Amino acid sequence: MASLVLLKGGESSAYELKRDEMIMGRHSDCDIHLDSNMVSRKHARVVRENSKWYVEDLGSGNGTAVNSQRITSRVPLKHDDRIKVGPMLLRFEDTTASAGKPVAAPSKPRTSPVAETTPFDLTVVGDSNDGATIMASMQSSSERFTLEVQPEAKLKAIIEISRFLAGTVDLDALLPKILDNLFNVFPAADRSCILLKNEAGQMIPKAIKYSRESDDDSVKLSRTILNKVLQDKIGILSADAANDARFQASESISDLTIRSMMCVPLLGLNEEPIGIINIDTQNPLKQFKKEDLDLLMVVAGQAAVCYENARLAITYLEKQKQDNEMRIAANVQRALLPEQLPNVAGYEFFASYESAQAVGGDYYDVLLLPDNKVCLAFGDVAGKGVPASLVMSRLSSVVQNTMEFVHTAGEAAERINNHMCANAVEGRFVTFVLVILDTQQNEMSVAIAGHMSPMIRKPDGSIEEFTEESVGLPLGVAEGVSFDVITRQIAPGETVVIYTDGVSEAMNPKNDLYGVERLRDFILKNKSVPTDLGKAILADVKKHAAGRSQSDDITLMCFGRRPG
Repeated sequence: MASLVLLKGGESSAYELKRDEMIMGRHSDCDIHLDSNMVSRKHARVVRENSKWYVEDLGSGNGTAVNSQRITSRVPLKHDDRIKVGPMLLRFEDTTASAGKPVAAPSKPRTSPVAETTPFDLTVVGDSNDGATIMASMQSSSERFTLEVQPEAKLKAIIEISRFLAGTVDLDALLPKILDNLFNVFPAADRSCILLKNEAGQMIPKAIKYSRESDDDSVKLSRTILNKVLQDKIGILSADAANDARFQASESISDLTIRSMMCVPLLGLNEEPIGIINIDTQNPLKQFKKEDLDLLMVVAGQAAVCYENARLAITYLEKQKQDNEMRIAANVQRALLPEQLPNVAGYEFFASYESAQAVGGDYYDVLLLPDNKVCLAFGDVAGKGVPASLVMSRLSSVVQNTMEFVHTAGEAAERINNHMCANAVEGRFVTFVLVILDTQQNEMSVAIAGHMSPMIRKPDGSIEEFTEESVGLPLGVAEGVSFDVITRQIAPGETVVIYTDGVSEAMNPKNDLYGVERLRDFILKNKSVPTDLGKAILADVKKHAAGRSQSDDITLMCFGRRPG
């Protein structure tokens, strides 16, 4: 199937040639609408006769050109021809035939392929055997500004480009400025372009400049030269390759219309190529020389520094914006936690939350229920950071909505689990403890979903924990599961401690874990008053860490019945 590809404004638009005659022009009724005052209402047309495509001008004011040659009659088209309709450039593509022969798919370069979407018309030609186009090369040095050759010109170029690009942090504006500076340094240049690597390692055309606006706005680069510049980190000089008798055997090289060109790498701060600068002249009397290549290497080195500095500045500004957004997110998440713990006669409550990052996945809540009951919810989302915090915020909403209507531990845990299973994110389960505390009957009902058993410190100094059989699946794993409920009286002086693995798995600089045993021993040896015990546990965890930053969220809840 044949098509015309419009190259405009950094984007390409394809028009499939579905009929034997397609009209191009400014009029909205045209098959290919070209929005420009320099295009006639019905400017040109492409027609198909005997399976071949032709283009002809329809008496337009600004004319039609094929491959930079203005046409006065019907002209046959072949694959990859450039058609200029006024100022608009289109590329003819025929995937079935080219000059009567099948069109072979272009061979892919071994490294740094060129992406298909380009802001200007770029074609990479040649194969890995056309290295004969290289007339001279120059090794890139980690010392970017060596001045052995043309020291005055080099120094002037460095000063000029530094002044010219100073303070520019807009990358889209920076690259054209670099090319403007190149045309000042090399007044004989006809055309120059910059290609940069994207994250996938593809070379993306980013900017182009011409000495004359009437030039055909398409660029052809030798694949061999492009790959050699990137792989070997060298600058390449190719002089009059199209006319040199040594290259007549290379069809790809004879396609190149340049008379003299230079291609040099842009090296990043790690001395790896981040892109290339290509500059050429079609004037056979002004061919580039080795001294020009040496100078371009210096200019490219400084341009790369300016580009990397601008990119770092942008990264810094983006980081500041992200940090500010994370501070807002942290404030929002902390707003989900209870502002104050309940004041219930005969009971005391303590809770603490410290996230390892700006936001975290640990959760606790305390809700007052009817009939002198208190709901204590405690959870730990798998993972850390923003993803875990989003699940945590959803859990907070689900718990509060559920506890509005359900006041028994087993049924509430089942409903909370079913809500968390709906539209659950794979791998983002939640370990959870739900306690319904009856402060009048001094009784608690506990449902545990995949979490560590709470530790209950008795007045006699012993520790009680629930059995593993009483622990059900974490929330968000399977819908419709039920949870065992443990009902237990709370005696005067008993304190319940619920913790996340950020407490038990806190590490010191020697990678030693705090451990469940140390936590258990510490609870045994300290007072059972919830607030005092909670603060003492946190202090002991930090003492164990010995200055090492926490790797997980640390959340702790202590509640109990006052003695007497």
